[in-house]
Amino acid sequence: MPKKPILEVCVESAGAVMDAHKNGADRVELCANLGQGGITPSAGTIAVARTHASIAIFVLIRPRGGDFLYSDSEFEVMRHDIETAKMLGADGIVTGILTADGRVDKPRMAALIALAQPLPVTFHRAFDLAAHPFEALEDCIELKISRILTSGQARTAMEGASLIAELVRQSAGRIGILPGCGINEKNVRQLIEKTGVEEVHFSAMKTVDSTMLFRQINVQMANATHSSEFSVTVADVEKIRNIAKTRNPPGI
Repeated sequence: MPKKPILEVCVESAGAVMDAHKNGADRVELCANLGQGGITPSAGTIAVARTHASIAIFVLIRPRGGDFLYSDSEFEVMRHDIETAKMLGADGIVTGILTADGRVDKPRMAALIALAQPLPVTFHRAFDLAAHPFEALEDCIELKISRILTSGQARTAMEGASLIAELVRQSAGRIGILPGCGINEKNVRQLIEKTGVEEVHFSAMKTVDSTMLFRQINVQMANATHSSEFSVTVADVEKIRNIAKTRNPPGI
């Protein structure tokens, strides 16, 4: 019988973790600020999510947005954040560091992997900014990383499907390849069939109107790219349900 693909959902709140758990996700990547591609969530977010949901929670360790070339102080922050995530009950760590010339920073990654033990480590989409994807793949295998999250170095995973399929072939089961970016209920089955992956990753947050009654419209807390102080992000449970239904091959 065909295998049921694993569904990993990227969310940015404890409430969204609970919603993902209830609506068909197998695992979550928990982060903050998806508008920057995700950064490390707060200790409180991890703790509350862990208290109220039994789903596997992989915590993103990324101290800031931007590139993946980190200063000594940023690397120190990452080390502390891994220790905190482990203490709070994380099931896995998601992180990635590159050198200035676009290679996997093997010494620093080795240090983070050792610190994360015995939790599995996913090398996140820093991979998509690596100069040589097949060399980066072999570096991740050498480091005993569990899986690589990638869009196939393209704008979306569907656009990068050819490279993702090549990575799956080259990996030959030595490491998991987890496609992510732009995956939805309309393309998830096609992507799985085209690439041969056994798990998929997608974000499932949406903006809804605040329930505030009083609204002070003359004050703006965030920068101009934020649409309103009176909107909040929540889990897109309909998207999670729809992808959970359509990911399965015939016969499941």
